[in-house]
Amino acid sequence: MEQYKQEFIEFMLDGNVLKFGDFTLKSGRKSPFFMNAGSYVTGTQLRRLGQYYAKAIHDHYGLEFDVLFGPAYKGIPLGVATVMAISELYGKDVKYCSNRKESKDHGDAGILLGSPVQDGDRVIIIEDVTTSGKSIEETYPILKAQADVEIVGLIVSLNRMEKGQKSDRSALEEIQETYGFPTAAIVSMEDVVSYLYRRDYRGTVYIDDRIKESIDAYYAVYGAKR
Repeated sequence: MEQYKQEFIEFMLDGNVLKFGDFTLKSGRKSPFFMNAGSYVTGTQLRRLGQYYAKAIHDHYGLEFDVLFGPAYKGIPLGVATVMAISELYGKDVKYCSNRKESKDHGDAGILLGSPVQDGDRVIIIEDVTTSGKSIEETYPILKAQADVEIVGLIVSLNRMEKGQKSDRSALEEIQETYGFPTAAIVSMEDVVSYLYRRDYRGTVYIDDRIKESIDAYYAVYGAKR
């Protein structure tokens, strides 16, 4: 496994962002693991997170795009941190944009925060994690309603490797097939399990035999079919 993936997995653990136990997801699924980007709360954490995203975007999509769009609410700090990191690491200025949950009718009016999108803009969507693809189903129409933009791709931090809403393909694969743009992640749960199973990290074995059995049972029901 690439060194940066190992570092990112450790980074998620150190920030208490990746957890193992019993969780109910937004989709209603009962999961033995949970990733919450809202737990990145310090400047140092957000700076590092932005750098990981920036490197992943560079590796998967290059830097020939105009706007980084982060859906409200978690996508807002992700987008801001990442455009700053792109500027720092690669010397390229990319605009950030996000949506409001409700349109504003005064001052900085409209549904969007940050840079307004324009016809012809090349846009990358940034999210923390995509479980079933429902978030993109909500986000995509909002973005396309603002301008005739080109979606370059979607980048998430963790590919949960679960089937989407409409098929046994992974949510990321289903998004790609439905909307016609590529998807990518910094790491996958396969990477996480491979790296952490029976491994002691800072005095804790996060994935022991019991947790591994729970993860396997979860994927037997919700795992994407390859």
